[in-house]
Amino acid sequence: MAPSATTTNDEKLLGHAPSDYPPDKPYSVGIKEYPVTLERKAWVPPNEDNPLPDAGTARATYAPSKEMPYGTTDGDYAKKNSRTAVIVQHVAYWDPDNDGVIWPIDTYRGCRDFGWGIILSFYATLLINGALSYPTVPGIFPDPFFRLFTARMYKAKHGSDSMSYDNEGRFRPQAFEDLFEKYDRGHKGGLDKSDLWRAWRGQMLVFDLFGWAAVFFEWLAVYLLLWPDDGILRKEDVRGIFDGSIFFKKRDETQRKRAEKKQARQEKQELEMKSR
Repeated sequence: MAPSATTTNDEKLLGHAPSDYPPDKPYSVGIKEYPVTLERKAWVPPNEDNPLPDAGTARATYAPSKEMPYGTTDGDYAKKNSRTAVIVQHVAYWDPDNDGVIWPIDTYRGCRDFGWGIILSFYATLLINGALSYPTVPGIFPDPFFRLFTARMYKAKHGSDSMSYDNEGRFRPQAFEDLFEKYDRGHKGGLDKSDLWRAWRGQMLVFDLFGWAAVFFEWLAVYLLLWPDDGILRKEDVRGIFDGSIFFKKRDETQRKRAEKKQARQEKQELEMKSR
C-alpha cells in the first residue's frame, strides 16, 4: 500500500511529539517526560529573520546577543577590540597601562573608580587577585605579588557558571541566550534576585565548591556594580560584563556624578560667600 501523500507532524519530525518544545523545529529542547527541560528551556533561533546566526559558534573577539548581534557598538568598542579576545576584554578595564598584567592595586583602583567604597574595593581585590592569580601565572610557581596575567585569563574559567565563555575565552552566544531563556521568568528582559538565585542553583555542578562560591560572589559583584533601581539586571548590562564595556561605562558615569557634585558644592560655597 502506497504511503499517504499527506503526512502528520509526527511523521515529518521523527520522534517529535506535539507536546514537545519547540513545535515547529525538527528537534526538541524540551519534553514532558523530563520536566526540567521544559522548565528551563534553551533559546531557539527563529525560523526567519534570525538576528543571531550560528549562535552555537563561539566568538573570539566580540560578545553578541540577539538584540546586539555585532556586540557593543557604542564608541566602536567591538571594532577597536577586534584583535583582542573577549576574555581579555572582560578584564581590560583593570589593566589601564595595557601591559597585560593586573596588579592588586590596579584592581583596587578600578573598583574605587566606578564608585565602590574603600572596604568593598579592598575585599574585592582580595577575592579577585587572591583566587585567580595562580591559574593565570605563566609557570608552575605562584606569583608572590598575586598579579593577573591577561594573556592567560582563559585559565581562570571555573565551573558552575553560565558557560558563556568557552575554555579558550571565546564568547558563546547560545549559552548567554540560554541563561536568560531559562531563568528570566516573565521575560522581563533581565534577571531579578529570585531569577539570580535560581540561576545560581540551576548551574551548579556536582562537588564544584570553588565554582559555587565564585559564581555567588560574581553575581553579587555584578548586582552591586549595576545596582538597578527596579532590582532587575538588564540583559544588555550583563552582556557588557562579559566584554568588559560596562566597567568603562560605570566609571564614566561615576566620574560625571562626582564632577557634578563637586560643581554643586562650589556653587553653594560661592552663594554662601556672597550672602555674607
